[in-house]
Amino acid sequence: MKTAIYPGSFDPITNGHLDVLKTAAAIFDKVIIAVAYNSEKQGGLLSVEERVELIKKSIKGFDNVEVDSFEGLTVNYARKKDAKVLIRGLRAVSDFEFEMQLSQTNSALDKDIKTIFLTTRPKYNFISSSSVKEVVSLGGDCSKFVPQEVNEYLKSKFKTT
Repeated sequence: MKTAIYPGSFDPITNGHLDVLKTAAAIFDKVIIAVAYNSEKQGGLLSVEERVELIKKSIKGFDNVEVDSFEGLTVNYARKKDAKVLIRGLRAVSDFEFEMQLSQTNSALDKDIKTIFLTTRPKYNFISSSSVKEVVSLGGDCSKFVPQEVNEYLKSKFKTT
């Protein structure tokens, strides 16, 4: 069975993330969305526990997808889950340099774990968790950017329109 890890902060998960997930789920027997505890990203919008729960609600219909969280190196988590592939989503060329460096670092740490880059459809290229956070923090409507379950949760938590 081919297992892939789709790691990230997913703060919050967006329609672009789900677009990448849809492609990954069609390629691999099992995909684990792995929400990372990231000590470098201070001031997250949602706790890791909130993110995991919202992702679980957003992926109904994906029979071969699991959601988990982890701390530490992604390659160590992948080894623990017996996964040889990491999924990384690309929205635009500007994402590529950072993602390539991350991929090369992971490869240097474990040559047996490969990274696959999947692109979103063009209609999702502009959506990022950072832009969703900004819209929410300013009281805006992010319903076009996130799954319905996430939108409802954000509206109630942050009292937006």
